[in-house]
Amino acid sequence: MKKILLIEDNKDVRENTADILELANYDVATAENGKIGVELAGKFKPDVIICDIMMPELDGYGVLELMGKNSATSSIPFIFLTAKTDRAEVRLGMNLGADDYLTKPFEEKELLEAISSRLRKSDFLKKEIAKNMEGLNKFLDEASQYGDLISLSKDYPLKTYHKRDIVFWEGDNAKSLYFIEKGSVKTYKSTESGKEFVTGIYGPGDFVGQLSLLNSDNVYVENATVLEDAEMCAIPRKDFTKLIYGNAAVSQKFIGMISNNLMHLQEQLVDMAFASVRQRAAKALLELYDKHVIQDKPMGGIGIPREDFAGMIGTATETAIRTLSDFKDEGFIATDHGRRIIILNEKGLREVADF
Repeated sequence: MKKILLIEDNKDVRENTADILELANYDVATAENGKIGVELAGKFKPDVIICDIMMPELDGYGVLELMGKNSATSSIPFIFLTAKTDRAEVRLGMNLGADDYLTKPFEEKELLEAISSRLRKSDFLKKEIAKNMEGLNKFLDEASQYGDLISLSKDYPLKTYHKRDIVFWEGDNAKSLYFIEKGSVKTYKSTESGKEFVTGIYGPGDFVGQLSLLNSDNVYVENATVLEDAEMCAIPRKDFTKLIYGNAAVSQKFIGMISNNLMHLQEQLVDMAFASVRQRAAKALLELYDKHVIQDKPMGGIGIPREDFAGMIGTATETAIRTLSDFKDEGFIATDHGRRIIILNEKGLREVADF
């Protein structure tokens, strides 16, 4: 049963509204002023808060502000009740983070529809999305149920890519966002001297190309090539734009899905500036190990050209090879005849990466 916290100083409005909500099968807690409401929210843990604006002790704006400062209550959908229809008042509430407004007197249907809408949005944002095509298609199916995204395409076909295939070139028209179902992809930029700077190694569940689609120049800002045979789907730019700008709830969820790669890129840049070559090499090996272990080999293994590994950690190929040799001598890794890297001591590598 979903829980509603109703904060309203008018006794008649509070009791009548509570009756409506209880008849609609909601578990309802009530508070006669904002101060009591804030205290009750932490204990009751409601799914939605309905709050009057003009109240003694603490008004609705103060309640919303305090809720926003508390991590336990900041994400709870918040609906204001007001007897006024002043545009400036509505704007103030929305700027503070209110999700909706109801003007008193309101109809029963209007109240229940507002709550239902907020709960659907909250459930959608909380839902875990599996990092595979099934999860992506489920997300797109749910997103398309929002009226402004009804024309969204679904069921993007998977395309097979072979090792060394080019996914896109830097400077090409940025037409699609790519989702990796299987295999691995390298993104890189070419320097003026002709060397490659690897900006990322991506595997199943990762997206590639989002920065380029957000770029105002409408071109890919890096190159992408296949490291290991891959299966990917392409999300057209028009659908990417709808997912980003079409609906606030969908946009929030979608940005969370594609932003993990961007946060990882930020971590890589910090490592380039402050971490030693050994630390960067250990972190890179562990990342490859976590993403691209080959499960059909007895001990697993990582296959990556040494020059790509060097580009990934931002050093010369010779330095990368020397560091790998050191790790081999220290018993952290081994190599097979195909030059695949096998992790022997994951704990030891993590100690190097952390310190």
